[in-house]
Amino acid sequence: MFKNLKSDLPASIVVFFVALPLCLGIALASGAPLFSGLIAGIVGGIVVGSLSGSQIGVSGPAAGLAAIVLAAIATLGSFENFLLAVVLGGVIQLIFGILKAGVIGYYFPSSVIKGMLTGIGIIIILKQIPHFFGYNADPEGDFAFLQVDGENTFSGIIQTVKYISPGATIVALVGLGILILWEKVLSKKAKLFTLIQGPLVAVIFGIVYFVLTEGTRFGIASDNLVSVPAPEDASSFLAQFTFPNFSEITNPQIWIVAFTIALVASLETLLCVEATDKLDPQKRVTPTNRELLAQGTGNIMSGLIGGLPITQVIVRSSANIQSGGKTKASAIIHGFFLLISIILIPKLLNKIPLSVLAAILLVVGYKLAKPALFKKMYALGWKQFVPFTVTVTGIIFTDLLIGIGLGLAVGIVVILLKSYQNSHFLHIEDKSNGKHKIKMTLAEEVTFFNKGAILKELDNLPEDTYLELDVRKTRYLDNDIVEILEDFSEKARNRNITIKIISERGEVENPPSYIQFFKLRPKTT
Repeated sequence: MFKNLKSDLPASIVVFFVALPLCLGIALASGAPLFSGLIAGIVGGIVVGSLSGSQIGVSGPAAGLAAIVLAAIATLGSFENFLLAVVLGGVIQLIFGILKAGVIGYYFPSSVIKGMLTGIGIIIILKQIPHFFGYNADPEGDFAFLQVDGENTFSGIIQTVKYISPGATIVALVGLGILILWEKVLSKKAKLFTLIQGPLVAVIFGIVYFVLTEGTRFGIASDNLVSVPAPEDASSFLAQFTFPNFSEITNPQIWIVAFTIALVASLETLLCVEATDKLDPQKRVTPTNRELLAQGTGNIMSGLIGGLPITQVIVRSSANIQSGGKTKASAIIHGFFLLISIILIPKLLNKIPLSVLAAILLVVGYKLAKPALFKKMYALGWKQFVPFTVTVTGIIFTDLLIGIGLGLAVGIVVILLKSYQNSHFLHIEDKSNGKHKIKMTLAEEVTFFNKGAILKELDNLPEDTYLELDVRKTRYLDNDIVEILEDFSEKARNRNITIKIISERGEVENPPSYIQFFKLRPKTT
């Protein structure tokens, strides 16, 4: 695991700087203590990272669960009751893993997964624009279209114009310049610039700028800085941990929330696993059932010590991949960085401007949503482009799961449409003996989805037609189709239509019973 430490260590630093504000922001958006987000980030890095089969995925608190957590805490009456639901949700995830439910992740079309990555990239960019200019009314981890401050994604950007902070903007612009210069120029000049990451240099610049300009016109206000809880001693640090209220284990509301957390967290994780595997330069495949077991264990531990629910998250995972992370060591190390930093240097962390972290996330977002991807998906044809576009739009204007659901629904409609079109092949051969000779070859699998297309074709046959129905290649013929032929036989006699069936049993004209004929067909594999 540590053979690629020279790549994983720098990547873990970048993931740490991305994860830190997101852990705090998601906790704030969830109506939970800020420290609970950090706990989830630490457990997601160290525990889940160690148990997971994913080499480049990073786990932690998820923005997609923020609304669920906010509502659940209010419904259950206390944060301690909610923590019990998190623990039980982890147990349910373990059961999902044992039952091998991870296979669900493989049933999402590639166009939807690519749309998910692109949509998240655009959301990151849109959500970080206010933070880039020093307007922080909306928490960092709130990725929903409707924001906790009553605005939406676009109105929040418009509001930014009224609250631009000169100091925060300077830091963000310089930080963004450092990131671009580091990646495009310096990293190609010397090996030193690949070991020391541009984001680390940008963050150091932000801290130095804050210290030097504090109290001046171009200084940075405290609400534009990272806000990590900074306990004075060991006892106050330990007092931040909260424990679940097990006396409420018989409360049915607890179990409803637990199942909701388990279901949504598992689905988000499986989707993220599918997406990160596509981003992985080495194209490794993550064992999904093992991932559910790792996530379940992580949620049990997180809930036991006062943390938020955990999923694998695409923002941190993509930052890890883009920064050169090769193995799970980067995820584990980033978890230790979170743990050590909040114990030893919380006051130093609280000097980091949010705007410089926004610059880092802007770069992450751009790499996920490059314009070239839209061109590539368009070139693949409408069957790929439409589900992709619907997924992107849905994620931007609703949230992650609704956007993916919309894209999946469109993908299914496309499949049904193509199935409708591809049920059979029709050949009009000639007109002999006073009859139109038409040959219809059925596809390998013909289901009830194809009823409409075949029925329409039969009804359009002209009178005095000789129809050859070739089913030799058909391996599955739905009973609905057989019933259509049975019902059509009476119409055929009235319109002087002769139907000749060509099958592996031979050829027969106008069988007295189509149902009986196909029932006696030899079974095929």
